[in-house]
Amino acid sequence: MNIAEVSTRSRLPAKTIRYYEEIGLVKPLRAANGYRAFRDSDLHKLAFLSRARALGFSIEDCRTLVQLYEDPARSSAEVKAVAEAHLEEIAHKIADLQEMRATLSTLVTACAGDHRPGCPILESLAHRDREG
Repeated sequence: MNIAEVSTRSRLPAKTIRYYEEIGLVKPLRAANGYRAFRDSDLHKLAFLSRARALGFSIEDCRTLVQLYEDPARSSAEVKAVAEAHLEEIAHKIADLQEMRATLSTLVTACAGDHRPGCPILESLAHRDREG
C-alpha cells in the first residue's frame, strides 16, 4: 500500500503517518524507487496508534504500548501501569479544568457586562500577571 491508501484506510493524515515514521513508531518498507510500501501490519499499527492517541496517550506512552503489544512475553501488569498513570493524569487535568471553570464562572458572574469600563475579569487577569 502507498501512503495515500494507508492514510485513507487508517483515517490518519499522511502528515501524521510521516511523523510516526520519522519518530520510529512505524517502519514501512521502501520500494526500489524510494516510495513507502506499507504492509497490513503497518496499517494495523497505525490503527492501534490512532485509538491510543484518541484516548489521550502521549507519544511516549504509545511507543511503550506498541512495544508491549508486540512483546508476547509482556505482562498485563505493565500495560495496566501505563494506563493507570494516564488515568491519573486525566484526573489531574479534570480537576484543573474544574478549578478553571469555577474561577471563570465567578469572574463572569461578578462582571456587570454593561457600558462601564470596570471589569473584574480584566482586573483579575492583570492582578495575576503582576503576581507571576
